[in-house]
Amino acid sequence: MDAPPVALFDSLKAAQPFFLLARPNVIESEEHVMKMAKHIKGITTKLGIPLVFKSSFDKANRTSSKSFRGPGLEEGLKILEKVKATYDLPVVTDVHESHQCQSVGRVADIIQIPAFLCRQTDLLVAAAKTGKIINVKKGQFCAPSVMINSAEKIRLAGNPNVMVCERDDLIVDPRNIEWLREANCPVAIDRVLCISGSFCFQVNPKLISELDGGSVASGGLRELIPCIARTSVAVGVDGIFMEPLRNLEELLEELIAIAVSSTSVGILKPNIHANLSFFFPLCVNRVTKGKQQFKIDLTPFKE
Repeated sequence: MDAPPVALFDSLKAAQPFFLLARPNVIESEEHVMKMAKHIKGITTKLGIPLVFKSSFDKANRTSSKSFRGPGLEEGLKILEKVKATYDLPVVTDVHESHQCQSVGRVADIIQIPAFLCRQTDLLVAAAKTGKIINVKKGQFCAPSVMINSAEKIRLAGNPNVMVCERDDLIVDPRNIEWLREANCPVAIDRVLCISGSFCFQVNPKLISELDGGSVASGGLRELIPCIARTSVAVGVDGIFMEPLRNLEELLEELIAIAVSSTSVGILKPNIHANLSFFFPLCVNRVTKGKQQFKIDLTPFKE
């Protein structure tokens, strides 16, 4: 049975040290999604981290119109519903058009608003009216203060269950996590996107590659995943988006240690103290030994 939105929202707000939104980025097949859900749940259950499973039925903002977008609304929701029933997991998926919200709201526990659409009032209101938790990703073109208005649009539509998400395209600024707190809701970070966003090719052309058939895809600097994840957790983020890496468990164990260390020296979310510049290096150094690199296998998990 689905948890009421308020109960799930309260549990995510209270999650310690953070909650995890983990995904294959797009639904490739039912078999693939079920395998990923089983793998990720096994890890988070062992570590005691609250998990929300995420995947997209339609990636409508692909770099190329020739790229695979997903199975579509109807088939995608059937697969996500099976994940919920089989593994007893809440799920999150994104919408791109207002008319999708009602159907998605019958399955998803959290409806995600894509970054490019974070200011679209009609979409925000339609999502809000489902009564589900709404996760709004901050647009790459927006200051953190814009999210205050986006969150308020959802609340004014009658839905108090809203969270905001930083996506780190092009420039990673951990100060945004603190500024996003002004939206008065949980703050998550999609730390994978700091290395694979659609804007990265403007400064690094090698991040765009040509695929068979003439389509193109955004690439990334996968080696930076631990760097951004460490930073976000030390600052005090509430939730993290993560893809199923081969060494996901090892990375999560370090992030938990950093979060606990951050709390023990007085960095308490959501109230980040003014002396962060002193405490942040201290709490990270306790776990990572300063400049020591975290060398793990960061390739996607495949059974």
